[in-house]
Amino acid sequence: MIDFEKIRDGLFRGDRLSLSKAITLIETDAPDKFPFRNRLMEEIESVVRPGFRLAVTGVPGAGKSTLIDRLGMHWISEGHKVAVLAIDPSSSLSHGSILGDKTRMTELSRNPNAFIRPSPTRLQLGGVASSTYETILLCEAAGFDRIIVETVGVGQSETLASSLTDACLLLLVTGTGDDLQGVKKGILESADIILVNKADGENENRAKVFERELKQISGLWPTRRNGEPAAVIRGSSLQDESLEAVFDKTELYFGQIFGNGELQRNRLSQKIVWMKALIRKRLEEQLHINPVWKNAILQSESAVLSGASVMQEVDRILEKLK
Repeated sequence: MIDFEKIRDGLFRGDRLSLSKAITLIETDAPDKFPFRNRLMEEIESVVRPGFRLAVTGVPGAGKSTLIDRLGMHWISEGHKVAVLAIDPSSSLSHGSILGDKTRMTELSRNPNAFIRPSPTRLQLGGVASSTYETILLCEAAGFDRIIVETVGVGQSETLASSLTDACLLLLVTGTGDDLQGVKKGILESADIILVNKADGENENRAKVFERELKQISGLWPTRRNGEPAAVIRGSSLQDESLEAVFDKTELYFGQIFGNGELQRNRLSQKIVWMKALIRKRLEEQLHINPVWKNAILQSESAVLSGASVMQEVDRILEKLK
């Protein structure tokens, strides 16, 4: 039996175990837990905590976890509490995930002012998990004022992450072929800060060319919420000088969108994105728990196996849902 009050009260006190239990609760697919899950989200939705939400995305091997480890420790040294939501892809067969990002954030994982939560996508598209936004709110309710969302890492379809956060940091690497062809327009236009990472050794000259190309085309993308083009930086997440440039650009961007009101407007937009995502999620849940809908689907499955038109069966099911 869930001790709802204990989890909720512990969450507001900043208790890490209560936070973990709350996240597990909102991630559950068990119908008997839905009332507790919904009640918890209703209670924390009105909690307003100042903070900054940053999405970190990029192709696998771009150095996201290393950068997050250093960035998180930098924020902690300035008195912040940091939560990292590391999203891992789920298998389409077993629905399992490796969830190994935590092992690559060696300093953060040992720091009492950091909270790292690996989460599976459960086949959710957009580079995030199905409950990422709710988890962000839970972490903020627990007193974490710097939230980092590390996306799956496919580097192509992860624009949803930027719609759930205040800024998007995109890590790119060069020397893997046609660099600009390897990065799609959608993720570039969603990025507020771009780091051409691992720009050292044999990659240094190629990285300079790549940086110059990105700066040339950045004027063609929409201006970001701070009213400026995306910032393009070249460096290495292992070099202190490069890290300082990333830290400075990130804080500058946060200050700009806070000052011009875009932060608050963006938070309202995030609520609409969350609402629409919840509608889709609740409808899908009903397909599995509502007896009328379940029976309609089973009947249509049998009809299709017997030769009925898929399109006609879909229309028939939708008629029953009206």
